[in-house]
Amino acid sequence: MAAKEPEKLRLNRAIAATGICSRRDADELIKSRRVKVNGVLAQDLSLQVNPAKDRIQVDGKPLYKKDYDYVVLYKPKGVVTTCDDEKGRRTVIDLMPPELQHLKPVGRLDRDSEGMIVLTNDGVLAQTLTHPSHHVEKTYRVTVDGLIEPAAIRTLSEGVRLSEGKTQPARIHSLKRSGNLSTFVIVISEGRNRQIRRMCAKVGYNVLRLVRERIGALQLNLKEPGQWRHLMDSEVSLLKTSK
Repeated sequence: MAAKEPEKLRLNRAIAATGICSRRDADELIKSRRVKVNGVLAQDLSLQVNPAKDRIQVDGKPLYKKDYDYVVLYKPKGVVTTCDDEKGRRTVIDLMPPELQHLKPVGRLDRDSEGMIVLTNDGVLAQTLTHPSHHVEKTYRVTVDGLIEPAAIRTLSEGVRLSEGKTQPARIHSLKRSGNLSTFVIVISEGRNRQIRRMCAKVGYNVLRLVRERIGALQLNLKEPGQWRHLMDSEVSLLKTSK
């Protein structure tokens, strides 16, 4: 089977992925006639390029991709998924050593939830994992108050109508009932705000604990909140091909 051709990116995205500026600033560089692709002045903001093959220059200097760092963190409950917090709350960046505090969290995990957060300075990967069109699956272990009924499980699986529309079908497995609690694993491919909590509330159950265990094919593989680890090359490849 022939190797898959690398995906082309819009020029501003390819420039921003090197870390020198934002996409908006990259557009300004292009408008200012400061960008060349393969020796030709770039004038079309919608130009698609292949960073692995095309030679991109800004002010005559070739753009080389910076070295990327990839980290997975077990976010504790009570920590916010942002770089800075105007309320002074503890952030995921506060859990990183100084040499890794330039990284940015990919996606979000609400303050009351815990589990897997990927941090990286690879803007292209971040876009792959978060853009709705890629439908990257995320796996969560959920504990709710009460013995959840089969009808509620069926509704969660088929889709729940929230204020912004019906959720996509979800996969649910590993259901356990003990005492007055129910625990199950749910796999979703959307990233709506507090989605699982809202879905469960809609069918009459309050989420007591929510832990993200997997993004795509990548597993958390950390035991304690606050722990983090560098990703292996094979794991980065898993993320880049996640669905």
